[in-house]
Amino acid sequence: MRGDFAFKIIKQSNSARAGTIKTPSGNIETPAFIFCATRAAIKAADIERISEAGTQIILSNTYHLMLQPGENTVAKLGGLRKMMGWNGPMLTDSGGYQIFSLGHGSVSEEIKGIRKKQKTLIKIDEDGAIFRSYINGKAYCLTPERSIQIQQKLGADLILVLDECTPFHVSKEYTRRSMLMSHKWAERSLNEFGKDDNGKQALYGISQGGVYRDLRRESCYFINNLPFFGQAIGGSLGRSKEQMYDVVSFTMEHLKKDRPTHLLGIGRIVDIFYAVEAGIDTFDCVHPTRLARHGGALIKVKNRNTISSRYKEHINLRNQQFELDGNPIEGDCLCFTCRKYSRAYIHHLLKTKELLAYTLITIHNVFFMNKLMKSIRQAILDDRLDQEKSNWVGEV
Repeated sequence: MRGDFAFKIIKQSNSARAGTIKTPSGNIETPAFIFCATRAAIKAADIERISEAGTQIILSNTYHLMLQPGENTVAKLGGLRKMMGWNGPMLTDSGGYQIFSLGHGSVSEEIKGIRKKQKTLIKIDEDGAIFRSYINGKAYCLTPERSIQIQQKLGADLILVLDECTPFHVSKEYTRRSMLMSHKWAERSLNEFGKDDNGKQALYGISQGGVYRDLRRESCYFINNLPFFGQAIGGSLGRSKEQMYDVVSFTMEHLKKDRPTHLLGIGRIVDIFYAVEAGIDTFDCVHPTRLARHGGALIKVKNRNTISSRYKEHINLRNQQFELDGNPIEGDCLCFTCRKYSRAYIHHLLKTKELLAYTLITIHNVFFMNKLMKSIRQAILDDRLDQEKSNWVGEV
């Protein structure tokens, strides 16, 4: 607990736990999903609709916002929440993932499945990272201190230390050197945070170490012994889902249990259940909103009654089978989209490239994820998480 921040575990069922993170901007009931408003906007959706869909907390990106419009502009506009018109809690990441993707290009698909990008990293060492802006080519330097300064100006409730997010393909020795560098960055981040701590923000440390158990154990011990409010699991989580679950489970065994724990970059339904079962409290991922922009609408197991959706967690509304489908995306969904519009109408919008399509599917997917997390929280309270899982996770 620190000032206006506190974390309370209300109920634990095996390793899964339901709790509350108290922030100056409101409480977050956990487990919770954090939606990515990368550049201070949820792509294709108005923030009021996102709020109406039951969203508790959103995330914005330090790296992108330092480039445009710049943290000073955001500060002059009253901070992220005022600029966006968002009334709830916010988290900002540190820019560490972007350093990783700039340096390793398409290898970042291992974590988030992003498209290949031009490498613009100039140099990375213990001082920090020097890179060129993807907007105008201007050179920038991001250090642990600079990352904290930017995040303090952006004004999110929860902020992260700067780290390097290593890919799977690098050697254990590289992973170790990177981890030790990230540890030094964490100490510098913490020190910088303390210089201008107004009590309105709380800092998370990040566990690194890739897939190596001895390194993960060492990193957990390091993070545990620094005065962070919360902690996150970062870096490579492996080459397969099985390895990812193993890394997360092992890491959770060695992290402090009295802090809120965040899993970076994970957002598929089956992965969320495994992570909740390991004790994770919050998640962030672009998956639900990115899926919407490709015509993908999330659906529960009982609604996966087509060949195309039986083994997936979504249906693709671009498919011809929905041309005359007068049903909503899900008949039992109470989101704005499902109350107003049919699959056929959204199919038409997609085919004619009307932007409204992406808005409507995004609203549904956000509502769906919030409903999922609410169901998970209740299932933990009722000691029936395994049973609830069967309602959301089909054949894997």
